[in-house]
This record gives sequence, C-alpha cells and structure tokens, in this order.
Amino acid sequence: MTMPMPASLWAATAPPAPSATPLAGAARTAVAVVGGGFTGLSAALHLAEAGVPVTLLEAAAIGWGASGRNNGQVIPTLSRIDPDEIVAAVAPEHGGRDKGEQLVGLIRDSASFTFDLIRRHGIEAEAVQNGWIQPAHRASRLRLSEARADQWGRRGAPVRLYSRAEMAALTGTDHWHGGWGNPTGGRINPLGLARGMAAAAIGAGAVIHTDSAVRAIRPGPGGWLLDTARGTLTADRVVVATQAYTDDVWPGLKRTIVPVRSYQMATSVLSDNIRRTILPEGHALSDTRGDLYFYRFDANGRLVTGGGLIVPFGWDGRIRARIAERVRRVFPQIGELRFDYTWWGYIAATADRMPHVYELAPGVLGWTGCNGRGVALGVALGHELARASNGTPLRDIAAPVETRLRSIAGHAFRSLGIAWNVAKARRLDARD
Repeated sequence: MTMPMPASLWAATAPPAPSATPLAGAARTAVAVVGGGFTGLSAALHLAEAGVPVTLLEAAAIGWGASGRNNGQVIPTLSRIDPDEIVAAVAPEHGGRDKGEQLVGLIRDSASFTFDLIRRHGIEAEAVQNGWIQPAHRASRLRLSEARADQWGRRGAPVRLYSRAEMAALTGTDHWHGGWGNPTGGRINPLGLARGMAAAAIGAGAVIHTDSAVRAIRPGPGGWLLDTARGTLTADRVVVATQAYTDDVWPGLKRTIVPVRSYQMATSVLSDNIRRTILPEGHALSDTRGDLYFYRFDANGRLVTGGGLIVPFGWDGRIRARIAERVRRVFPQIGELRFDYTWWGYIAATADRMPHVYELAPGVLGWTGCNGRGVALGVALGHELARASNGTPLRDIAAPVETRLRSIAGHAFRSLGIAWNVAKARRLDARD
C-alpha cells in the first residue's frame, strides 16, 4: 500500500491523486524517471506529450517529498545567489558566459513557465500569479534589493523596486524598509500541483508507479535496469529526480546535497477584516533574512508561514511559539493567533547554493540543489531534462551539465553544519 502523505494543510486541501499502483514484474520503457516530485513529474509530462514512452517510479506517494511539503511560493530566482554570480560560477567550466546566461534565463522564466503549465492543463492548485516580493528587513539591505533588481532587470525580468511606503501598502505592515519584487511569481497549493501534474502526465500517456522505491540502477542487456521490491524496469535512458530524499540509488549522489529541515505552518482561517490588511493584493513574500521570514495565504484565508530551528528536538511546540511571536511582531493586527497545521520537510542544499545537473553515466541524468527554490525551478528543469532525454544534445539544454559530482566535504557531519549555519544566519540578520 502506498505510504500516506504527512499531515499538512496541503494534504487536507489538495484534490486527490490519480490512481497508481506499485511496479510488479518486468516492464520496459524508453525513459525511466525516478522521483514523483515537481522535476520528475514535469519530465514525465513533457516526454509523454512528445510521444516518448516514459515510466515514473515513486518510492511513496505522488508529491510525498519536498514537492508536497513546501510553502508553495513560486519564485523566479535562486535563494542566495544572483545572476552575475551564477554566470561567473558557470563560465570557467563551460567555455564562457553563454551557458550561465542560459541558466539565468531559465530561472527568470521559471515562474511563468509553471503558471502557464497549470493553466494549460487546468490543474487545480489554488494558483495565484499576483507576484512575489522580497522586502528588505534592514535599511542597509536595500542595497541588496537594488542590486538584485538591477541584475534581473538587465536580463529582461519585469522587476521593480518598492519604497518603504509602497512595501507597507503591499504587506500591511511597516516592518520592512522597502524592497523589490517580480510580478511573474506567486503561490500555489504544492501538493495540488504535484497531483495535477501526475494526472496530466498519465493523461498524456505516461505510466506512473507509486510505492516503488528504486533499490538500484544498473546496466544490463537492453539498457538500464531499475530494481524495485516487486519488479524491474528496463529503460534506454534514466532521469534521477530525488533531491533532498536521495538515498543510495546512485553512488555518491546523496553526498552532493545536505537535507535541511524546513518547518511550515498554517493559521486558522482569518476574518475578512484581518485578511484584507495582510498582503492585501495576494503576493507571496520572503524577505532578505538568512533565517527567512516568509508569508502567503491559501485559498481559504489561512496565513501560511514557517521558519527554521537550530536543533529539531521538541520541534512542534518550539516552532509554534517561535513563529507565533514573529507573526504578532510583524503583523500586530492579527490579534489572537492559532496554528491549525504544522509540518516539515527537507530541502536539498548544495555547498555553493547552485543547482547542478549531472550526466551520471551515458543516458543517465540527475540534478540536485533546489536550495529552497524548488517549485518553479523544478518544473522548468524537468522540461529541460525531458528534452535531453529525447535527443536534444546536452550542450543545448538551458542548464549546464556536469560529469563530476560535487561532493560536500565533511558530509558525515552535516547536522552540525546545519545548526551552525542557522545560528550564523540569525547573527548576520541583526547586522548591517
């Protein structure tokens, strides 16, 4: 039986997933996709639409991992690295600036790509494309806002800067000092998006098997063999899209990322009077802190937020108290506050904060490094991985492709590094 979804607001409100069963016996396909999150589902959908036989294997349920547990903000940027840095990082290994600019273009257009996909397939995901804003939490961080708006604006993104008064009007509080934003961003029910993409992929001809954890990927007669508990799938090509929930399915891949817990929560439904005073135009918001403040509403008027903890012990009570104090400080008009839902999941962090697409072997592709921007980026990269699995030369897709895994030094001590980074972020947030 398929593993149930963790309790969350999204599990309580998303439309049901399409029917799927475990892989049993021997099967064959042109492309095997490992992982039923945004990237894997996008790859399967676009391959099926192109007429390519594709089978997706998911260890648990559709959207069971990060794709069904995140905050649901659709953001067309990376989290902590900006266009000029992206281009500079990619250029040395890929013959100049062009490939880095292609990746920047993919990220720039990723939110629009995602919302267009939702509209095209009529996916019920509470999709609202009213824009994403990033307010500056200190006056000194306005320099960062200006730099980001300039770098993305020079590359054609429809960004704009906001004064302190304008940001107060957009947010319903004078907590921030201005900032910037991009109107192509927005918010979704992420589990609804994952389940809707699965239904669209099946409708286009893809085969999806849940409760089918891949135990090994090995070369064999006639292609690559993917072993599960009850069957074996043979494929000409493979896409590994497991992100923060990567195990030992491919040697060394899990050492390229650190799974970082991200805690999410949703309030009770706010009254209409209060609801109209907080994010009144329906924006998604995440600010300039390292220990992010982030907020958006769901379709029923619940404020959806969250945060991080240095250590996970007693997480539920501690995150409720910490975030309740934060919300009341930022939005004092909210009054009495109750969280009806709390949950958590992992995001996949890389050492350089960049996404990385790998050619793991001839015919086998994978990627790691959503770094907290996995919704739009995952959907857009799934399309590129589908193109690469359908004959497009690797050099011609919009993301640079690497053959050497970028293993993280000291990976065995990753939990200590996470705690240190959260504590460091909080210290830096208080400084100019």
